[in-house]
Amino acid sequence: MMPFNPSMPITVGVTVGCMLVTYLICGIPFGFIFGELFGKGDIRKSGSGNIGTTNALRVGGAKMGALTLLCDVLKGVVCVLASRTVMAMFCDPSPTLLDAGQPCDWALSLVCVAALAGHMFTPYLHFKGGKGIAVGFGVCVTFIPPVGLSLWVPFLIGVIITRYVSVGSMLAAISLPFLIWFWYPASSIEMRVAFAVLAILVVWAHRSNIKKLVHGNESKLSFGSKKEDAR
Repeated sequence: MMPFNPSMPITVGVTVGCMLVTYLICGIPFGFIFGELFGKGDIRKSGSGNIGTTNALRVGGAKMGALTLLCDVLKGVVCVLASRTVMAMFCDPSPTLLDAGQPCDWALSLVCVAALAGHMFTPYLHFKGGKGIAVGFGVCVTFIPPVGLSLWVPFLIGVIITRYVSVGSMLAAISLPFLIWFWYPASSIEMRVAFAVLAILVVWAHRSNIKKLVHGNESKLSFGSKKEDAR
């Protein structure tokens, strides 16, 4: 559990501030922005209607899809790095104490949840955004690198076996809490709960995919013109 610390009120205040800024930054809908810049209009009106990488790729091509992926990953990376720096300045003299398994790991964990929430419930598009895969990878590979890299294993297994990107994405999300327990056995309960919430949010965001899978309507991964829901 979270140990008592005389500076806890400061830590909580700084954490809330970092979460708010992270939410606003990660809410930037790059897929939507690039759709307009590339002359494709509102990509929510095309393909799957999602603002993520897959739909950006489908609607605007490889360049637009790659830029969307890169920016969505980077906004998670930047927010975690910036929050770690700010917290180290105000909450503790040692940045290492903000690493997973250390006393303040819960603080950055909440920032990671805020990043995902910003992307999924972007305030710039009436709180309707993407499914959080790229942003989730960005925050994980920055804050907890072994876990972030390990997420590729269940993702690729799910995609290769089923050819459903949604299955791979959900399998990676479900694996997240277990990978944290494996790589960071000393992590706080608060951190584990935060990432369990993150995993639940990702699965929840794929509820339309789940319905299509149940009814056999989900499209498989294809390099042709077939449609499948996007991240």
